[in-house]
Amino acid sequence: MFIVNIFLILLFVIVFSDLYINYFPKSKLVLVPLDFKLRKKDSNIEMVIDLKITNKSKSKETMVSNLSLDIDFLKSNNNQYLKELNYEQRIYIYAGSIKKNINNYWPTTIIKANSEISIQVILKFKNSDLKNKIKYLWLKVFWDNYGHFGITKKQDAFLVNVNRHNEKKKELIQIPLKQGYKAIAVKTDLLGSFDNPIETVMKYCKDVAKKNDILTIGETPLAIMQGRYIAPQNLEYNIFSKLLCYFFHPTSSLATACGMQLLIDKIGVTRITFSLIFGFLFKCIGIKGIFYRLTGFESSLIDDISGTVVPYDKSIVMGPIKTKLFCEKLSKQLEVEVAVVDVNDLGGVKILASSNDSVNNILKEILKVNPAGNSDEKTPIVLIRNNE
Repeated sequence: MFIVNIFLILLFVIVFSDLYINYFPKSKLVLVPLDFKLRKKDSNIEMVIDLKITNKSKSKETMVSNLSLDIDFLKSNNNQYLKELNYEQRIYIYAGSIKKNINNYWPTTIIKANSEISIQVILKFKNSDLKNKIKYLWLKVFWDNYGHFGITKKQDAFLVNVNRHNEKKKELIQIPLKQGYKAIAVKTDLLGSFDNPIETVMKYCKDVAKKNDILTIGETPLAIMQGRYIAPQNLEYNIFSKLLCYFFHPTSSLATACGMQLLIDKIGVTRITFSLIFGFLFKCIGIKGIFYRLTGFESSLIDDISGTVVPYDKSIVMGPIKTKLFCEKLSKQLEVEVAVVDVNDLGGVKILASSNDSVNNILKEILKVNPAGNSDEKTPIVLIRNNE
């Protein structure tokens, strides 16, 4: 009876914690990247970046009490950081059709329920050879949300590819595989949430892909293009994430409070706790992987900080969404089969989705050598081609 009582108390605590997490007041503001462009003005170059803040709450208005920017500059070689360049910064808020210059002082701005505001950032560089000096901007946005939940400090970051529209010769790396196949790894720029996934893959592969090829793309680059990454500072981790993370191997992305909190926010403490219990019981009889089966594919696709390339090494990257739809749309446009894959250097191959399930078995076998690499190769797209 004592054990039953302990179990009931435990069940009550974890169910209550899920209700608390789900219904506790929180900000529902989301910062979304729209587009960017370069333009010449006099002897200078201006980078124009468009963003918007959306309030997804159906009933609560929320204020943005402060917003500021910081920018890192990266070279093209190994994503090396440069010292700050000489530039001027301006931020504009759109109120309807009226464009308001905030003069580098952010006024407290109310965003009503189910509404949004548009923001334009203009960076004016005094050196006209901007494109020759840097490859990427890492735009960091620090902003405060104020409302019924109190005040929350958020941090978001977006990669801006200065040379995005420049056409250049495609760099292809050919790798022999088993069973008469070869891999053609397609080298890309560093990808970001300003890159449309379908359009980006089309740009790199439309003149390379041939009939009967199988196009594969890594799950992490696709997730990044979908904006599926988050700064740990944005997570409100709690006692449950600090406790549950202790049950994982130190190298796991769920072995930190923030990595675990991200999963808790997705599926809840109750599901994670019972998945751990069942996973342990099955492991005792020699069956592994039950935890990840019970918690769903997202739990195994979380990459904690340091899990991917610079500058995303300070973000937690989640798994991509709508992978089946992505594969079907891209397959129709390129007229080849498409698959989203998760491959590691230890021979592990997961097929998250494909345009045709008939290619899954061959991919699981020939991708064990991981032709895309797990380091800084920048070859997220791999074409699998039959040599015959």
